[in-house]
Amino acid sequence: MKYNKILIKLSGEALQGSRQSGIDPEVAQFVASEIKEAQDLGAKVAVVVGGGNIYRGAESFEKDGIREETSHWMGMLAICINCLALSDLFKSFGVENHALSALGQVGDMGSYSVSEGKKTLDQGKVLLLSGGEGKPFRSSDSGAATRAKELDMEVIFKMTKVDGVYDSDPFVNPNAKKFSAISFDEVLERDLKVMDRGAFETCKENGISIVVFRLEKGNIRKAVMGQEIGTVVK
Repeated sequence: MKYNKILIKLSGEALQGSRQSGIDPEVAQFVASEIKEAQDLGAKVAVVVGGGNIYRGAESFEKDGIREETSHWMGMLAICINCLALSDLFKSFGVENHALSALGQVGDMGSYSVSEGKKTLDQGKVLLLSGGEGKPFRSSDSGAATRAKELDMEVIFKMTKVDGVYDSDPFVNPNAKKFSAISFDEVLERDLKVMDRGAFETCKENGISIVVFRLEKGNIRKAVMGQEIGTVVK
């Protein structure tokens, strides 16, 4: 394996499948099976999921007439809802896991601490991380980078609807160029929007690579093994 400790950043929208909102159990089962493949290879796996399938705090406050700070707290709670659901669904699909929240204990979901997170990984369970960083005005991408640093993860697998990092939006520009590899400096210089600037800077400072690719069958395993897939940011 190329990577032994991976953090998967999964968008909330990816979980809703063909539904208008919420979680499609078939998508959850697919994600669980892909993660199980990585575990069977020997990888330790943490997952940070967004909350956009329920509520996007960073984007919704203006149109909803809600204070921005309140909207961010709502987004963090949406992430907690996703993690509670994923934890139960993963277990029903045979994937042992433990969910921890930056907002404290919620149901079976424990309060996040670095020691508890590392303990879960050492037990061979999937670690589900929710509640962002427990404070407003921080994106789930930045939260993922912070958790990767705290838990000594080697890499972040960023799942997107495109198959890597492009120099412009491939859905708008059919001639957009895809990078097989790109440096953090160039990403920041070009202001590419795959993850927010804070997340890129945290990863750069701490030597955490990012692999950006589409969530498709076999791709997590390929990325763990270091096969050429998506875009590597390092």
